[in-house]
Amino acid sequence: MFTGLIQATGKVRRLDRQGESACLQIASELAKDDLQLGESIAVNGVCLTLVSWDSESFVADVSPETLLCSTLGSLRPNMTVNLERALRLCDRLGGHLVSGHIDSVARITRRYHDSNAVRFEFSLSSAALRYVVEKGSVAIDGISLTVNTVDDEGFSVAVIPHSLERTTLQERKEGELVNVETDLLGRYVERLLQGEKGQPQSGGITLELLAKNGFL
Repeated sequence: MFTGLIQATGKVRRLDRQGESACLQIASELAKDDLQLGESIAVNGVCLTLVSWDSESFVADVSPETLLCSTLGSLRPNMTVNLERALRLCDRLGGHLVSGHIDSVARITRRYHDSNAVRFEFSLSSAALRYVVEKGSVAIDGISLTVNTVDDEGFSVAVIPHSLERTTLQERKEGELVNVETDLLGRYVERLLQGEKGQPQSGGITLELLAKNGFL
């Protein structure tokens, strides 16, 4: 699990295709930390497993499913990526719970200044958009952000200068693709409210339903 608070950025050294999978090497200051073999690192919001490292870079394998469902397959040498190590139980949850499992990619349709912030508007598939809620949380390339507005085509966020300067959003332009992970709580609630045959239960969320499923 992650928080969506980016700890560092890194530079892609190489993305070696190996059939339908790939091997990704990233240069970053994180490589100087007390890394552990097999630990999880989020790269642009995608949870990857550390397989080797040295004092300057680390290497992770990328599965075919990850290449298919995220933007990692389009990475090129010297491109900048957002990095976050996995959440520890003693850490503060400054962002929101992020699993590192990408729901969809979104396209930046508009970027513009709004007072001290920069607003981004995204188009997103309807399958993923159903889990995006106004004033809720969303992870964009691994960055925990608050949803400002939602409509039938997509959603928007406002990025403050601190977040812009410390992440890859400062480089993102209109027309580019980003990884999106919606709030996982929404997906669990939807699953909870489905009946045994996968049909939504009638009556909404009631105290009886919450108690039956162990929430009370």
